[in-house]
This record gives sequence, C-alpha cells and structure tokens, in this order.
Amino acid sequence: MTANTTQNRINTLFSERTTPVLSVYFTAGFPNLHDTSTILSALQANDVDMIEIGMPFSDPVADGEIIQESSSQALKNGMTTELLFAQLRDVRTRAENPITMPLVLMGYVNPVIQYGVERFCADCAEVGIDGVILPDLPPEVFEEEWKPLFERYKLHHILLITPQTPEERIRRIDEISSGFLYAVSSSGTTGGALAMDDARTAYFQRLKRLKESSKIQNPVIIGFGIRDKASFDAASEYAAGAIIGSAFIKELGEASNEALPETIRRFVAKVR
Repeated sequence: MTANTTQNRINTLFSERTTPVLSVYFTAGFPNLHDTSTILSALQANDVDMIEIGMPFSDPVADGEIIQESSSQALKNGMTTELLFAQLRDVRTRAENPITMPLVLMGYVNPVIQYGVERFCADCAEVGIDGVILPDLPPEVFEEEWKPLFERYKLHHILLITPQTPEERIRRIDEISSGFLYAVSSSGTTGGALAMDDARTAYFQRLKRLKESSKIQNPVIIGFGIRDKASFDAASEYAAGAIIGSAFIKELGEASNEALPETIRRFVAKVR
C-alpha cells in the first residue's frame, strides 16, 4: 500500500481552509545536501499550509538567479532524484513529527524522463507526494501521454498560467490541471518583486472573476514575486493564497546549518 491511497491532501486543504493558503518552495539539497527533513519539519511546525520541493536541474529556465544558484549548489552537493526520494521515504510515517501537510514536487521534464515517468509517479505515491509541477511539460503532451499514470498514482498535475494566457486557454488549462492552478504573477522568471500595477491588478481581477463565475474549477494560487506579508496579502485578495520561493531560499542561504529552524520560524512569522 502506498502513502497516497487516501484523499489527496491538496483537496482536503482547499476544501477546509478558510484563510489564505501559504505555500513555501525550497530547493532540495540546499543549502546542505541533507537539509530536506529539517526544512520540512520546521515549515510544518510554523503552520505553513503546503510545501513545494524543488528538484534541482542544470538548466532551470523558468527560475531567477536565486533559485538557479540554489539549484546549482544542490547539484554540486550531490542531490539527485534518487536521493530526494530516499530522503522523503519516511517523512509521512516516522514516529516523531510526521509530515501531514500537502507536498508538491516542482521541477523540469528531462530529469523525470531520465528517471522513468512511471517509476517517478510510483515513487511519488510511495513517499506521499500529492502533486507535481513541471513548467516545461506542455499541457497537451501531459493530457495525451502522462495523465493516465498521474491518475493511477493519485497525483495532481498543477499547470501554470501567465498574464499573457487568454481566457479560453486558461479554461482549457483548468480542465487539464488538477489540485490548483499556479498563476504566475508576471511573464519573467522567479525572484522579482510583486508590483501591483494596473496591468497586474487587472490580471488578478480577471482570474478572480473566472473563479467566482465557475468558469474555472481549480483554486488559484499566485506565485513569482511574493516575498513578505504585504505581497502575500496583496496576492491573496484575488486568489486562494500565494507561494513564496526566492525570498525563502535567500534566507536559507544566509543561515548557518544550526540556525535553520530559527531562521525558518522568523521568516514565516514575517509573512503571517
């Protein structure tokens, strides 16, 4: 029996949560190779709602400088897909402080293909991963070739939309996606600040109207540029919550290994 045979934790989170969802992204293997369990435990202890675990890749085209550097360092540290699954093997089932919140893996298609798509999905289910984000996997390719495997192993596939995505395309992506929609706040890479100009506000308002009118079914989470309470609250006015990545990784990179839990506590406290 796998760890993902019960209702998907992402579904449970969005059906029960009445306040904005805070999701935090970190790169596996950064700042140190075996920090994964420490970071997961500290984020859960400080009431983060969902965690996205980045699978480091040598060519992270959608990521800004901070995440690129963390990915490069993680690879230098020795992080691999096999090792990440080994690190996650008992986080759901350990006797002390098991991880109960939704976990999402985020990465790129090439490492998954190299690992083996079905093997990857099976290992995700075994360790209790709830969803996967692969920004460079075209939605149509997922639907035609990958979807049966994701459904077999009860994995959500979370797709991205951008300010340039037309409404018809958003509705189509919503049909293919599950769990939630990842709304990229800008057309750039990760790491920039969220500036609530007229264009971005109009984009967020458009997404909110689509959701409220039931033209899209999945909850919407906003990412890229979320770095503090002000930007988290601004994004959450229009969506079910927001994702923080680069700002969190920057804090991790500046902390000593012994200070990671306290660094994480302080960071989350500044957002909440």
